[in-house]
Amino acid sequence: MERSSPILVTGATGNTGQALVAALTRRGATVRAMVRGPDDGARRPAGTAVAVADFDEPASVAAALAGAERAYLVTPSSERAETQQRRFADLAAEAGVKHLVVLSQLAAAEDSPVRFLRYHGAVERHVRELGLPYTFLRPNLYFQGLLAFAGMIGATGQFAAPIGEAAVSAVDVRDIAEVAAVVLTQPGHEYATYTLTGPEAVTHTQMAAALTAALGREISFTDATPEAFAASLHGILPPWQVEGLLEDYAHYRRGEAAAVSPAVPEITGRPAVGVAQFARDYAGAFSR
Repeated sequence: MERSSPILVTGATGNTGQALVAALTRRGATVRAMVRGPDDGARRPAGTAVAVADFDEPASVAAALAGAERAYLVTPSSERAETQQRRFADLAAEAGVKHLVVLSQLAAAEDSPVRFLRYHGAVERHVRELGLPYTFLRPNLYFQGLLAFAGMIGATGQFAAPIGEAAVSAVDVRDIAEVAAVVLTQPGHEYATYTLTGPEAVTHTQMAAALTAALGREISFTDATPEAFAASLHGILPPWQVEGLLEDYAHYRRGEAAAVSPAVPEITGRPAVGVAQFARDYAGAFSR
């Protein structure tokens, strides 16, 4: 639905933000894409306005928020994410934003042993305390996270992670975006928290089987020790992020991310994307 005031989408070139900009554009919404540099704006759909802003520069964020009645908040993964998100929420409240949609994470809680879940829990509490109308989207593990293994899968037909045979109700980024698009363009979702999952809980072995079927060649999954997984990421990710990923995978391995939520089909009106469809749609990425 078209709105005279723009919907500000942060992280507009990232996983969920890029898909959300496209979903909102299909709905005829007026979109303002927040990007970090002028060149990033080239990846937006035609007709989408661009605001160049940096989460660490409050004045630029305030300018991006000016006149926007609704906003979608996601920040790059960094040690500053909680601070950046809390500051953005403060600026959104000052700008008169009427609905803030925050990308959180399944099981967000300030007392979690997982650092990423603790910071999401802290951000959620801060937004509640501001009194700003909000919707918290709490997705599970992204299917698109498998793309991080695409090079290894393409070259060796294998991938590994410290998760064993624990099942996870992983979700497709495109479903997250569709839910966010509905929430941002239709009334009735204020002050709601939605857990977003796929249609079933699947193991990484089942993910490998889906890729095998989609690619027409054998793809296998190997359970890795946390130490081996960390070593494989040495020099690729900073230590704090590797430690956080290990906490995430320990959370998955404990079976704490297997529950299936009906939120995606209830909100979008269509079934959630499953692992077989994801594998078919992204087969090309794993063939390189």
